[in-house]
Amino acid sequence: MAAAYDPADPDFEYLAVDRKKLLAEQTQSFDGKKACWVPDEKHAFLPAEIQSSKGDDITVKITTNNDIRTVNKESIMQMNPPKFEKIEDMANLTYLNEAAVLYNLKARYQAGLIYTYSGLFCVAINPYRRLPIYTLSVIGKYRGKRKLEMPPHLFSIADNAYQNMLQDRENQSVLITGESGAGKTENTKKVIMYFAHVAVGQHKDKEEDEEKKDKKKGTLEDQIVQANPVLEAYGNAKTTRNNNSSRFGKFIRIHFGTQGKISGADIEQYLLEKSRVTFQQPAERNYHIFYQLLSNAVPQIVEKMLVNPDPSSYSFINQGCITVDGIDDNQEMKDTDVAFDVLGFSEDEKSSLYKCTGSIIHFGEMKFKQRPREEQAEADGTAEAEKVAFLLGINSGDLVKSLLKPKIKVGSEYVTQGRTKDQVVYSVAALSKSIYDRMFKWMVFRVNKTLDTKAKRQFFIGVLDIAGFEIFDFNSFEQLCINYTNERLQQFFNHHMFVLEQEEYKKEQIEWTFIDFGMDLQACVDLIEKVGSYEIT
Repeated sequence: MAAAYDPADPDFEYLAVDRKKLLAEQTQSFDGKKACWVPDEKHAFLPAEIQSSKGDDITVKITTNNDIRTVNKESIMQMNPPKFEKIEDMANLTYLNEAAVLYNLKARYQAGLIYTYSGLFCVAINPYRRLPIYTLSVIGKYRGKRKLEMPPHLFSIADNAYQNMLQDRENQSVLITGESGAGKTENTKKVIMYFAHVAVGQHKDKEEDEEKKDKKKGTLEDQIVQANPVLEAYGNAKTTRNNNSSRFGKFIRIHFGTQGKISGADIEQYLLEKSRVTFQQPAERNYHIFYQLLSNAVPQIVEKMLVNPDPSSYSFINQGCITVDGIDDNQEMKDTDVAFDVLGFSEDEKSSLYKCTGSIIHFGEMKFKQRPREEQAEADGTAEAEKVAFLLGINSGDLVKSLLKPKIKVGSEYVTQGRTKDQVVYSVAALSKSIYDRMFKWMVFRVNKTLDTKAKRQFFIGVLDIAGFEIFDFNSFEQLCINYTNERLQQFFNHHMFVLEQEEYKKEQIEWTFIDFGMDLQACVDLIEKVGSYEIT
């Protein structure tokens, strides 16, 4: 199929290959019987030429440095002819082995091309810089185009989902997965931005009068896009591998009317990492919102929270990094505050949210001491408790009493229980995490309320942005759950995309060697799933 774009168009500088350069690369000499890939510890795979063979041993010459090596014939992988250089869809490769896939992705990435197709999938590699490939001009060029007419792009995947929804009259889903730092959240935002621009709702004209009354509140399309800054402020943090890692999973449903116009949206969130609220590893950071609030970008917020604008002063947020390269907390706070306005949050709702967040900062500064010769703790000063109580709108005396001597129900009666210093400290941490978790869930509920219009809904496109897989020196329970969830999702995905597809091959009597996908970690998954069923004796 002929391309429906002009390769010289500057919009495609980082999307399409230079045809002249590509032609020169595709016409290089090639000997298919000798050219191969061999494994390498440093580079994964290196190009080589077969020199001789003796039994299972093959002698090869590395193309890049003329080094002579002897490798086992089972480890050698076949090389594709030059005509497949920087191919846009790897499903068309003659040899679809690990080395060929890695080389093609690397070659395209070095040419500035971050998107590559592999059949139904679009593989994205994080460029770690801003590329001009998400502009309104680019959106317009991908709108309504067939997949093969345009260079690989996330917009093409989004547009195909949208067109399929309109043509087949069925709901669609876009799954965005990968390890932490791969760019899942950024790509999720671009998908949502695409739908917001190509499916502008009919309600927009009707809302113009309302906008004049409340200039801060945006249109539904603006609100869907602006849901991201508030979710990222309260749900993202710096980890060892990613400066802006989503510490929660989210499934965003964008609803459309019968004519394909946006009619609303809603967000489901999964498994917020609560342990981060009170503990961070040295190279990590707490949730962005804490540092945004203390950046003094909005001075009246600092005054209301009764804090000084110095994150290093507070134990719950100073255990790791205070600042992050590439993140301006001052500007991010302004963006978050504006996003709340666009989403229709009232000043009282914003103020309450900020106060609750500030109370958690003060919770970490509450001090307690152990009474000598007693199994009972007592408060070591009440200044921080009074600040917490003021921000939460409760009585400080009752707060301290409930922490030191909580009432527990025994049978039908309530009994006062004494607590040691360690127990009280644990209670404060648990209370802080619980408040943050409920605050986050309320915020998502409130965002959903804004995005819930009365317009008629016919279909939806779901975008799943699941939390990233990471392995740390010290893994929290939440991280274990995240990794487990990702593995289960991957197996579910593999089963439906590969196993069922191969069963179709058998039905059609196509000669095919059945490949078992996604079972590498099945034993570990079984262990986690079944451990709760064993009785501890």
